[in-house]
Amino acid sequence: MTTTHQDCRTLDAQDPLAPLRDHFSLPAGVIYLDGNSLGVLPKATAARVADVVTREWGADLIQSWNTASWFDLPQRLGNQLAPLIGAGPNEVVCTDSTSINLYKVLSAALNIAREDSPGRRRIVSERSNFPTDLYIAEGLCKERGLELVLVEPQDIATALTSDVAVLMLTHVNYRTGAMHDMAATTAAAHAAGILCVWDLAHSAGAVPVDLHAAGADFEEWRASKSADFAVGCGYKYLNGGPGAPAFVWVHPRHASRPDLNFMQPLSGWWGHATPFAFTPDYQPAPGITRYLCGTQPIISLSALQCGLDVFTAAEALGGMAALRTKSLALTDLFIQLVEERCAGHGLGLATPREHARRGSQVCWTRDEGAGVHGQGSGAYAIVQALIARGVIGDFRRDDGGNGPHKDILRFGFTPLYIGFEDVWNAVEHLRQVLDTAEWQRPEFNQRHAVT
Repeated sequence: MTTTHQDCRTLDAQDPLAPLRDHFSLPAGVIYLDGNSLGVLPKATAARVADVVTREWGADLIQSWNTASWFDLPQRLGNQLAPLIGAGPNEVVCTDSTSINLYKVLSAALNIAREDSPGRRRIVSERSNFPTDLYIAEGLCKERGLELVLVEPQDIATALTSDVAVLMLTHVNYRTGAMHDMAATTAAAHAAGILCVWDLAHSAGAVPVDLHAAGADFEEWRASKSADFAVGCGYKYLNGGPGAPAFVWVHPRHASRPDLNFMQPLSGWWGHATPFAFTPDYQPAPGITRYLCGTQPIISLSALQCGLDVFTAAEALGGMAALRTKSLALTDLFIQLVEERCAGHGLGLATPREHARRGSQVCWTRDEGAGVHGQGSGAYAIVQALIARGVIGDFRRDDGGNGPHKDILRFGFTPLYIGFEDVWNAVEHLRQVLDTAEWQRPEFNQRHAVT
């Protein structure tokens, strides 16, 4: 049955999550479908950051490490974030960047694997994993004389051989929105004696995550679906602002292992058991706190807190389960309307239709050569034409693995602030851009540094 514009308005009127939109500063005339790249500004952020700068820093100065509780802000935000990813209390800290946190956990995982099984010399990852993850793994492999093995998603299971130390995957693929079965994949890796590192950059705040899953203890590890390490960023679905601090989670069975060889390598003073004792030797803090490194970025952390506060408000409206239900409804509608209203323009769905395999974004391919006059697929120009109309998505180049090159038009759906009428209007703009060949205009074919 065809969905009408009025149907979308009705869905918005009936949406129990609609009040959450009021927590955000959305520019007039903009349909923002790029929250999977940079989230929208929460209304509370500007005042919160101003207060940190003018009162806590400006007036109270260094006292605020105590009086404003700056000192334990990474742990407090970690506890606020933990329910979104299925972590327990005091298991998460918000700190540093995703790349730095990945270096920490991947180093720790390799140390554990080396101690337990010296013959394991490989890291396995997905060929289309986010590049920074692959770069960090590549650097560690060169440093330690290991091998990074890249495979297609369908080949992961057969790659879990006895010489693999770590399986490193991103839960939701940044290019396509395809989502791994985290519990099943982790269990398969553990059954082969392999540690798992998960990147939740495109999951946290968008899809329910259960890092503990079965909650097995150490003796049951080989049958466990519980992850070993996880990292993720704060500036996408968590709405912490550009370059917001990331987060890191380590399963308690690994976090407090007493041998220093099992620790993360960036043993800075903020991860010390007693940083203000100023001892010359490093004594790690207990648990996840040892995954901190240097002095924490308080202004940035305070901005991230405003993003997390919206999820706290969402708990009263059904929390992540309700957000996931809306996310799937939004993405289902977008797929349906594009296929109905934009047929014949060479768009192909890159995102899985199955709910269990889809994150909170929808991506469309356009084959190389679908454009005209040397413009390739035209996908980049189509996105630029949409942005000029106030519909903000983004473009990604897909190397296709071992297959043909495809360009991707990528659209993220953040259920905290996107509505069903937004979906209708976005598709109508896309239809007009395609029907009129508006995207062929020269200004839309000029490449910017950030795509």
